[in-house]
Formats: sequence, structure tokens, C-alpha cells
Amino acid sequence: MPLRLTNLELLVEESEEQLRDMIAARLGLGGGEPITWRILRKSLDARSRDCLRFVYTVVVAWPGEAEWQARHSGSANVERFDPSEFDEPLPGNLPLKERPIVVGSGPGGLLAAYYLAVRGYRPLVLERGEPVKERVPAIKAFDRGGPLDRENNYLFGEGGAGTFSDGKLTCRMSGPDVDWVLERLVECGGKPEIRYEQRPHLGSNRLPMLVRNFRRKIEALAGEYRFRCRMEELDIVAGQVRGANTSSGYIRASVVVLAIGHSARDTYEMLHRIGVPMERKAFQLGLRIEQPQDQVNRHKYGSQDYERILGAADYSLVTRGQRDLFTFCMCAGGVVIPSVAEPGMFCTNGMSNSRHDTAFANSGVMVTLAPGEFGSDHPLAGVELQRQFEAAAFEFGRGSYLAPIQRAADFLAGRTPTSGDQFESSYPRGVVPANLNGLLPQVVLSALRTGLPLMDRQWRGDFLRNATLVGPEMRGSSPVRIGRARDSRQTPGIAGLFPVGEGAGYAGGIISAAVDGLRTAKQIVQQFAPPG
Repeated sequence: MPLRLTNLELLVEESEEQLRDMIAARLGLGGGEPITWRILRKSLDARSRDCLRFVYTVVVAWPGEAEWQARHSGSANVERFDPSEFDEPLPGNLPLKERPIVVGSGPGGLLAAYYLAVRGYRPLVLERGEPVKERVPAIKAFDRGGPLDRENNYLFGEGGAGTFSDGKLTCRMSGPDVDWVLERLVECGGKPEIRYEQRPHLGSNRLPMLVRNFRRKIEALAGEYRFRCRMEELDIVAGQVRGANTSSGYIRASVVVLAIGHSARDTYEMLHRIGVPMERKAFQLGLRIEQPQDQVNRHKYGSQDYERILGAADYSLVTRGQRDLFTFCMCAGGVVIPSVAEPGMFCTNGMSNSRHDTAFANSGVMVTLAPGEFGSDHPLAGVELQRQFEAAAFEFGRGSYLAPIQRAADFLAGRTPTSGDQFESSYPRGVVPANLNGLLPQVVLSALRTGLPLMDRQWRGDFLRNATLVGPEMRGSSPVRIGRARDSRQTPGIAGLFPVGEGAGYAGGIISAAVDGLRTAKQIVQQFAPPG
């Protein structure tokens, strides 16, 4: 049985090739022993800026491991490694006349469609936007000041909002389903290190290639994509899905995977209208903070030598109190982007390419708002609250998708910037000075005013110095949860409807959404036979 070794440390300047000798020394093996090993986990220990270290967990195997374990049971930082196996369900017996529909090609829909294709179910993927090849130039045109395309933008199109959401793969989950998803991402173009890095990151420049490669694999397995095909209404008869009316016509199907993403507000409204059970869900909102990246590097690393080795530094901060404030989706060497799919609305997000090579660092500074604070018990009350403040931000931005901006010090002091104030920002369409107090509910503003100085104190005055704020930031998670039974993963009372991912309210990031889609696809396989 292989062994897991923990707490192997290397200075960041040292080569990973030295790990083999460290493993042999830990186990008391000779230098010529034929061991095989791989990294399970790699994290940066930055507690001392004078001595940054990488900390590794590895799995090791060699011919004499059984004898070694018999002699050394209970060695410090060494334990048996019992990998859990990926569960492959046998196909069910229920007939499936039509191939399953997957609505949406974000992480949840993409991995659901991929697994269904691998298992012979020939899924049909409906995507309201364009293929990624056409999506990229449309986004660039919008960034240069062009009009908003409601169906092909930062939120809609091949790969969903995940394609331009920075590509962070940090996830609290673990296990064989997570490992399976990471392996598929590597196969489709992700760097191998995402399997074990503490904060794995694909980069917005690599994600378009990755989602395209997934599509090619799905199509090679007899799956199909239909672009510019928006689902307009589900056809449900006597508690059973029968098909879907789309912008391209009617499609028959008894199984629909609903992976619509957190910004398909028109779809939420349709689902509520036809009686699909939904409820309010807590969600995160706040502002996006931007600082010079070299300021973050100096605070995190101290020495420029570390910066040359490690690249742009990131951070993760939280302040505890009556209402917690936390950083979210930190983009080192990144760009503030618009998160917009509806005319007359404005919201921000952030992304960074794999090189982290801009002069700016940005992050959401967020608060969680509970359903009881939405102002209404309507299932879509959170959506309407988002719209209220996004509409205000659009007006602040002169009706042209400019980003309202304010210095962090002025925000905390209650000072309104003047129209002549000059600001540096990575936001591509341009910024406009504004007092951001009108862009969020008062409870959120209060938490920001309390929590931001505490974050600055944690950084000994380095966090808010030279910092600006833009906003609002409201698309970190969905304010809606679509009903889903725990065992069948179907909506109660509607056979064949399988909600998944962030838009359904069951995930909060690329990996968690992808795993949610995978697990739903496995449930479909377990229940149904492949279509004839």
C-alpha cells in the first residue's frame, strides 16, 4: 500500500528535484532505492517574508513498502495512502427515447454533457450565446466601447460566465469526483499542476481553448451543440418533462439538465411562471477593490527576488464581526471587467490571465445577504434587489457601462469625488468618479465601512493605501435555488428536470459547479438506459 508523506518543505528558491532525496531521507531509504512518487498537495507558507517555503504532501511507492510499514507503524508525517475509487454507475433500465438536453455550457453543463457523452448518451447542448471563437471578439468589441449583445457577452456564450471568470479552481471539496474533474481539465489543456496546487488557476486566456476542446470531445462522442439557441419555455405535462420550446424551435426530451448559470434572469422568470419550485437563497454582494500589484507583492513577499520566482502575489482576507467581510475572486495582475447581460444594468467582476501580467490587483470585498433581508418573500426577490442597484450603477456610469469609481479613503470618509478627479484602473471601458454609497444596501455599506479598516490593519496599512473601489459586485453567487431532491437530483414533482450548478443554487465556483454537473450526469446514467 503506498504511503502519504506530509510536511515536506523546500525553500521557494530550491528545486523540486530535491524532493526525491527528502523522501528517501524521511523513509530511511538508500539513495539507489527505486521509488516512485507524485505530489498530492503544494502550498506556499508565507508567514515569514524572510523565508518563504513550499510545503508538500506526496504519495510514495517502492518495492519494499510493505516490509517498511510493518516495521514503522506510527511514524510522524507518514501514513498509509488509501485512494478512493471513482464510482462508475451501471446504466439504468428506464428507456430514454430522446437524447438528454443540457441547457447551458458553463462548468456544470459542460461536465454533465461530457460524462453523458462518454457513457454513450449523445447529449444535446443548448447554448444561448456563440461558440467561444466568436465570443472572444464580441467581448473585445464591447470592451472598446461597442454595444451590448444580450446573448453573447461576458456571461453568456460557450463556457458560460466561467470562461471569463479568471479560472480559479479553489474548492473546499475533495475526493474522487473532484480528482476526475481536474484530470479532465488537464486533458483538455489545463496545466498538470492544477491537480495539486493550493490555489490552482487556469487563466482567462486559457479557458477559451479548454472549453473548445471539451466541445470537440463531446462532438466526437456523438454529442451535439446548438448555439444561439435559447430555451424559452419548458414543456411539462402531468409532472413529466416532455421537451423545450427554444428560439430555434421545439425539441422533444424527457431529461433536461438545467445548467443555466447565475445570470439567466429571464429563465428564472419563466421557471417561476410555469410553477417550477424555487426559493430565495443567500448571496454575496459588495464592491471590487483595486490596488497596484507591486504594492501587494511588496507586502506579501518583501524581497523582489521572491517576486521574480513566484510571480504576482495574491491574498485572502476576512474580518469577523456582526457581519463578516471577506475578499472574493482575488485577481493578481488582473483586470476589472463588466458582468453584464441586461441593457441598463451594470455590475463588476474580475479576471486575470495565466501570466498575471497587468499592473493591477483586484478583488471583491463581499458581504453575505440573507433571504430575510431582500425586502420581499418572492422567490425572485434577490434578483430584483440586484437589478435595483445595478440599474443605479448604470446611471452612475452615464448610461455607457463606465465603472463608478471612488478612492477607498474617500469612501470611508464620506467624501464625494469631483468630476475632475483622475483615477487609474484596469477597467477597459473607462471609469467615472462617483460616490458609491448609492450602489449597495445600507447593511452592506455599513459592513464595508467597518471591515475595510480592519483589513487594512491586518496588512499594517498596506491594503487601502492607493486603493480604489468600483462596483457593485453582485454576481458571486445566485440569489435563487431551484428545488432539487437529494436522492434523485430531480426537481420535486417534475420528473426529468435536473437543476445543476451555480444558477440552480448548488455550487459556488468552477470546480464545485463541474462536480455538481458530473454527479447529476452519473445519476442520469444510473437511472436511464442510453437512448437508442
